[in-house]
Amino acid sequence: MNMKKMYIFLMAATLLTSCGTKQAAVSGNGKTGTTTTSAQQDLSKQKLQFVQKVSDNALYQQNVVSKLNFTLQTGSKNISVPGSIHMRKDDVIRIQLMIPIIGTEVGRLEFTKDDVLIIDRLHKQYIKGDYNKIDFLRNRGINFYSLQALFWNQLFIPGTKKVGEAQLSKYDVELQAQGETMPLILRQDKMTFTWSADKTSALINEADITYVDSKTGTSSLNWTYGDFRAFGSKKYPHYQQLRFKTTATKQQKDITVTFNLNGVSADKDWEPRTTVSDKYKAVSVDDVLKQLMNL
Repeated sequence: MNMKKMYIFLMAATLLTSCGTKQAAVSGNGKTGTTTTSAQQDLSKQKLQFVQKVSDNALYQQNVVSKLNFTLQTGSKNISVPGSIHMRKDDVIRIQLMIPIIGTEVGRLEFTKDDVLIIDRLHKQYIKGDYNKIDFLRNRGINFYSLQALFWNQLFIPGTKKVGEAQLSKYDVELQAQGETMPLILRQDKMTFTWSADKTSALINEADITYVDSKTGTSSLNWTYGDFRAFGSKKYPHYQQLRFKTTATKQQKDITVTFNLNGVSADKDWEPRTTVSDKYKAVSVDDVLKQLMNL
């Protein structure tokens, strides 16, 4: 297997409201202003209630472990391999890819609170870097907690650890949206985040992230969820697909990665950190990402 194809996944995975109010004209008796203010307050209340409902769907479990089938598509390239995923809340996200039939690990991607680790078993090399020292991640406001929220099917605010009660009002909600889902929108600097949640269950079916820069162009990440199954008292998507597109390169890149999970559990008996062998050679993250952008 060409490990460059695996590195593409890192790029895709890591790519991963200002509210203005208008004052109504107040008539002599002030009734119009009072009515308008009341309507605005009711609208804000409805929005906040829906955001709260979406937030309440978050899992209670501390661990999510599962076997998976990993598929990557980009241009004419299409690979599909078995693997596994191990996640511990606020600590680590680990994806292991195997050689089909043989079952030998060929590569490992590990995202922790502090850094990113990619191990290439075939060529005995690895990549390790701090989020804040990797321009590609830092410039897009991506950290561990952003990635965790995407994998765990939750809302997030870039640069923060969690979305607390006080932050729920930051999301705008299109209450009059047509169809079966309702968009929740968050704008921050050059990025726009849109989560589409089911109007009835409030489960997040899709997350869209758009980064627009006048110099580097537009990059977007679409993360789709499906096949929700009971996991404890909540539901978790056993199907996840992310599609990354960018015009920040000479040629537009379009990458799709699909995760089909099988046998999700809350197993906690596993080591949260990987130790890299002294026989492995360190490779620069930024150098690899630059190579990817030119593929």
